[in-house]
Amino acid sequence: MDALVLIEHDGGEADDGSLQAVTLARAYADGAVHAVLVGAGAAQAAAGGLGGVATAFVATLEADAFAPDAWACAVCELIGRLSPAVVLAAGSDRGNDVMARVAARLDLPLAANCTAADPTESGAAVMRVRWGGSLLEEAALVGSPVLATTALHAVAAAPREGSASVEHFAPALEAGDLAVLVTEHVDAAGGGVSLTDADVVVSGGRGVGSTEAFAVVEELAQLLGGAVGCSRAVTMAGWRPHSDQVGQTGTKIAPELYIACGISGATQHMAGCKGAKHLLAINADAEAPIFASADYAVIGDLHEVLPAVSEAIRKARQP
Repeated sequence: MDALVLIEHDGGEADDGSLQAVTLARAYADGAVHAVLVGAGAAQAAAGGLGGVATAFVATLEADAFAPDAWACAVCELIGRLSPAVVLAAGSDRGNDVMARVAARLDLPLAANCTAADPTESGAAVMRVRWGGSLLEEAALVGSPVLATTALHAVAAAPREGSASVEHFAPALEAGDLAVLVTEHVDAAGGGVSLTDADVVVSGGRGVGSTEAFAVVEELAQLLGGAVGCSRAVTMAGWRPHSDQVGQTGTKIAPELYIACGISGATQHMAGCKGAKHLLAINADAEAPIFASADYAVIGDLHEVLPAVSEAIRKARQP
């Protein structure tokens, strides 16, 4: 049985979340794994190596921008052509959006945020993340093909050598498939390294206190070459933009080091940072729930701790 994976890409390179989905597809299917790519840079990403994909199908559309219904149309057309046993995508905003539309078009169930999947006679047995990462659910998915998205950072991408053969096709769009279309992309203020790419993320929560007080968080992040993040409470207070939010309804990250400052550790926030290799928590409340998940803990006032850490880093770098 074959598998089909929707590949997201940026700058001509496949997204790591999509490569994680390819890895899960290889473990699930005993046949070939195929990929479908849409949008600007798709051909370049297809030619760049996709971790063991047999054929990369590049869909040509009237618009290069993200259009979820058009992408879903391309996926459905390939499903009809290839008859795969399973269709996967990364559990990203776009991956879940497109796969939900594929499920609606085919009148099939969709299992989102899966960490494992095994074929059964009627579909698949899946393990998926629920309730903001606070529990794992075992579920039986009945349908053919199996439609699922993979939980980000739950499956390690294991690319294989070799390149995929590339085939271009033009899906037959229907009226309205381009009605929903991204028309503008606005970069986050300040630029620099993004949350998803950063090896170090320094985040602030309600304990930071104000917009201006985030200066100590920004200083440490800059010294470490990292990105600034925040909790949902901070964005709701208007101290930082939503693009900085780490959590279930924000960005899911997997840095080498995550420094959480003044963050209590609500379930929704921990769902976004659980992929971090190491977690350093700084909080004045010794009973803060985040300490239960932390590799390193500092109990103290972040407005005293962070400037001291930044000063120590500067001194250590002096010749």
